[in-house]
Amino acid sequence: MATSTDALAPDLLERVLSRLGLSAPPSPDLQGLKTVYAAWCRQVPFDNIRKLIHVQTQNQGVLPGDSAQDFFEAWLKYKTGGTCWAGNGALHSLLVTLGFAAQRGVATMLVAPSVPPNHGTVSVQLHGVRYLVDASILHSEPLPLEEGKDATIAHPVWGVRCVQQHNNWHITFRPMHVPTGLECRLEQFSTTREDFHKRHEQTRPWSPFNYELHARLIQGDSIIGVAFGHRVKYESTGAVSQSRLVGDERQRVLIDELGINEEIVRMLPPDTPTPPPPWSRTARASS
Repeated sequence: MATSTDALAPDLLERVLSRLGLSAPPSPDLQGLKTVYAAWCRQVPFDNIRKLIHVQTQNQGVLPGDSAQDFFEAWLKYKTGGTCWAGNGALHSLLVTLGFAAQRGVATMLVAPSVPPNHGTVSVQLHGVRYLVDASILHSEPLPLEEGKDATIAHPVWGVRCVQQHNNWHITFRPMHVPTGLECRLEQFSTTREDFHKRHEQTRPWSPFNYELHARLIQGDSIIGVAFGHRVKYESTGAVSQSRLVGDERQRVLIDELGINEEIVRMLPPDTPTPPPPWSRTARASS
């Protein structure tokens, strides 16, 4: 059941469903979840466009997409998405408004052994089974997490594998900058809107998405995106192609290939080198 802080206003819900290509609200069952999540993965990118503009201009206001309303109004206007706390927060609000038993969760992208929890996600309970529907990983299909069973989406581009290790689920996927795969450990499946806000705000001083452009979206049978100054494409076969973005190429990829509004693309600051994370400096100091 959606709370007053979770639910989308009826007029906003109608506009969001229309942009997703859904003529009517999907039913709150497995087929409905498949329908809305597949549409999300092809229409709502994972990107840090608005966040880059926000932090690089030293804007002290609430981070972009922190509320579902702000996220969706920007998406409807610019076709931008958001990073994990924003995107998964918005997806959660959409799902609970549609009647799904959705929950916000917390995970850790295991970029290093000592990294603290750094990722927001979403899951849905249906008939005693939990389904992961992550707005950042964009795995296209709900991923069932059942005790004693490995979970797999077998696809050469957006396929993932999820196994249980030491009472935690570990999902392996291919981000744009790690074609060989990255592991994400699911820490907890139920947290609050306030916790998402706090964790989102904690990314203001440092985040890998505060310095260089990242984007990811399913296009047909491929995934197209940007990472660390490169256009990256996972071809329908699973093969990866990369090319350096020079001159106006960054704008072209965002506008022509990902469909981002030109107005906001032209507001993007140039990439700057990403400094080491605070937790890595702490680890070095204590070693």
